[in-house]
Amino acid sequence: MGKLTVLALRSVLALLLAGSLFIQVWMVPLISTDLEEAGADTALRILFLIIVVLGIVTVQVAMVCVWRLLTMVRRGTVFSDGAFRYVDVIFGAVAAASVLMFGLAVLLAPGGIAPGIVLLICGASLLIAGMALIVLVLRKLLAQAVARDVEAKHLRTELDEVI
Repeated sequence: MGKLTVLALRSVLALLLAGSLFIQVWMVPLISTDLEEAGADTALRILFLIIVVLGIVTVQVAMVCVWRLLTMVRRGTVFSDGAFRYVDVIFGAVAAASVLMFGLAVLLAPGGIAPGIVLLICGASLLIAGMALIVLVLRKLLAQAVARDVEAKHLRTELDEVI
């Protein structure tokens, strides 16, 4: 991966992280105020805000792990056992985001929200779960690449002994 690509991705990640922090610090309290003024039930309002904040946290966790993986790419150590920890955390964050999205649909279903909106949220939850499965497949590919790398290093060592 080129230096320019890594720099571009890190710039995007930094902007997204700053934006997500802005939403947590500034927008979530505003949403809470709006829901309170609209007369939303306190328990539902709190649950909704918890889901929103935890959803943002899952995105932030995934972004930090991608940043760490980019560091490993730059150092040339991405095909090592250390990368699995970050990929596993990304998988967990995306899976948690899927569950949170479904929880949002469950929270909104009994209210006055149109059934089509609830169905769209359920579809989004399914889409996010599919993304988690893609991360799981990519983890398996990483495992194969690491195994090949270990095998290649072993063969190089044997070849060096022969020579």
